[in-house]
Amino acid sequence: MSHAERRDERARRRAMLERRIEQQRIDLLVAAERWHGAGGELDARWRALRHWRGALYGVGGLLAWRGAKRPRALLRLARRAATGALLWHRARRLLIRR
Repeated sequence: MSHAERRDERARRRAMLERRIEQQRIDLLVAAERWHGAGGELDARWRALRHWRGALYGVGGLLAWRGAKRPRALLRLARRAATGALLWHRARRLLIRR
């Protein structure tokens, strides 16, 4: 193989590798965009929780204090809250279907 042929072969291989790298960059950008899009709602909810962080600490402290004082009342409150959350979820699902 002559020097010119080797040089041409290297140039073809380099061009092929550069095209492959460019395609991988495009694929990575598309995947990153999808990733950010998929996590948008989760990020928004996390920011809302952080906004109400002080109030949540206060409510959590009150519940812990009440739970230490009256454990049965806290269990009853937890059951009612869970039932209410399940009913809310089911109602939303029923209303969204229609």
